[in-house]
Amino acid sequence: MKARESALRLKRFAADEKARKVADLEHMIREFDGMASDLDRQIKAEEERTGVRDPAHFNYSTFAKSASQRRDNLIASADGLKAKLEVALRERDEALEQAARADTASQDQLRNRRRADRSAATALR
Repeated sequence: MKARESALRLKRFAADEKARKVADLEHMIREFDGMASDLDRQIKAEEERTGVRDPAHFNYSTFAKSASQRRDNLIASADGLKAKLEVALRERDEALEQAARADTASQDQLRNRRRADRSAATALR
């Protein structure tokens, strides 16, 4: 009984850990998207302030260039995290399914044991 309980506890822990990983990835993606949109607003404001909107123009703002590069890096990082999120979601779903199966099997074994105990008790009477 102890071995089954610890195996079940381990599967639940693994499922919880996968769920935490998914939540962390989702949070990071939201943060990166938010920072990228903030940078986009800052770039547009800088272009409005300077009047130069063409990044190839010699007088284009250095701040706008660096903010644009940072925004592009954040978007690329968010895209990479989205790919990792898809994998993490699959892993989480598999871990939850395994934990549910183990829990169901454990409950079935407990039910069968109780039936056997009741049968033995009625046979002794």
